[in-house]
Amino acid sequence: MNNRTDTLLKLDLQVCFALYSTNLAMAKVYRKLLRELDLTYPQYLVMMVLWEEGADDNAPLSVSRIGERLFLDSATLTPLLKRLESAGLIARRRAADDERRVEVRLTDQGRALRERAEAIPEAAACASQCEPEELAALKAQLDDLRQKLS
Repeated sequence: MNNRTDTLLKLDLQVCFALYSTNLAMAKVYRKLLRELDLTYPQYLVMMVLWEEGADDNAPLSVSRIGERLFLDSATLTPLLKRLESAGLIARRRAADDERRVEVRLTDQGRALRERAEAIPEAAACASQCEPEELAALKAQLDDLRQKLS
């Protein structure tokens, strides 16, 4: 092997590994924080989209819209949504005007969970031991990287 190949294949020099290992560490923080809400991190992300977009009987959210926001396909979302529905947090039903489209609404229990979840972002930020400006800059860099990779 030559020195260039040795350098290229060093684990600690890989951006992908830094992202992967950081994701594992972040997931561990969120797992602990979300335990009291009885949510997994992917379920929490779905609930955040529903809370943000106010998914109710007057303005349900389609599964495809949730997928767009989370960069997930419906095959990945469907099991998450089924578990959230079983937990009583959401209701799903076929759209009246298009049977192919599934609409998602928050239940009263799902709306009530939002209040308990409001402390999660701050607790996660505190766990990072970063200043708010550092986190904002990092998020902007990661958003830019994701867009370039897409």
